Amino acid sequence: MTGPLLVLLAAAVTASLAFGSRSIPLSEVLSAIFGDIDSDNATVITTQRVPRTLAGLMCGFALGVAGALMQGHTRNPLADPGLFGVNAGAGFAVALLAFTTGVTDPTIQVAAAMAGAAAVTTLVFVAGLGSMRGGALVMVAILGTTASALFLSLTTALTLLDATTLDASRFWEAGSINNRDTALLWIIVPMIAIGLLLSAANGFALDALSLGDDVAQALGHDVRRTRIVGIAAITLLAGPVTAWCGPIGFLGLVAPHAARLLTGHAYRRLVPLAGVIGATLILIADTIGRVIAFHGELQAGIVMSAIGAPILIGLTRRRRVVSL
Repeated sequence: MTGPLLVLLAAAVTASLAFGSRSIPLSEVLSAIFGDIDSDNATVITTQRVPRTLAGLMCGFALGVAGALMQGHTRNPLADPGLFGVNAGAGFAVALLAFTTGVTDPTIQVAAAMAGAAAVTTLVFVAGLGSMRGGALVMVAILGTTASALFLSLTTALTLLDATTLDASRFWEAGSINNRDTALLWIIVPMIAIGLLLSAANGFALDALSLGDDVAQALGHDVRRTRIVGIAAITLLAGPVTAWCGPIGFLGLVAPHAARLLTGHAYRRLVPLAGVIGATLILIADTIGRVIAFHGELQAGIVMSAIGAPILIGLTRRRRVVSL
């Protein structure tokens, strides 16, 4: 099934480059990328749509992989990158920055969001270390949900108290891959690259863990180390992406379920396939948001929530997908 998915991804990339507030013929798109033409359409392609599409590919792939790892480690079919407090921690940091300093500079916001996401996920991880002796990270999931609720409540309180905080939070929380600040890419890209390397090794270990901790240990896997590597990979993938683009709801939840439909429960194949599906979904959502809105656009996070909810309902109604 990899071939058709790559074709679909290529189609999503093409649509992302060609469609928007103005539609550009494919011939002009190719000329702008591979040629040296000088026109208004070429400027739109090279300065706006190419960076936007690359951001979507990177963020969608990272969130898809993070969601697959999270569902595998927690054995929770409803797990997504927000489960460890990634979204809540990042959102609270953005709100706190605006509330205490009034700073709304995008670069500083991203840095604050990265710090907030890392702090909360580390707190949840350290507090739930004891649960790693069991079969699944149930306590980590509970702690993550609790932390998310707490920091979402604190963020809401700050936004209600200050108009500047409300403005800073609502634009970040919409979730978008458009006009992302590239100043922090030198930090974000290496973190995601390390997360992907860790996830590649972790996928093979998850296949053994799915048979039970005792079987995994008999096969030579260090269960505790595998859990630690998995959580580190999830944090490195979901944290920077959430900080950079804002929370993209349902993406890390839907992509692994869709991959599971196609490839079964073998995580060594499921994890990269979830990344491809995640990249495809976010580009489709972003393109739809540009096309359907008159005199503007809907952010990818909003569109992804609208199309992700019914997809998830349809997927999870199949018992073989829900059962992990």
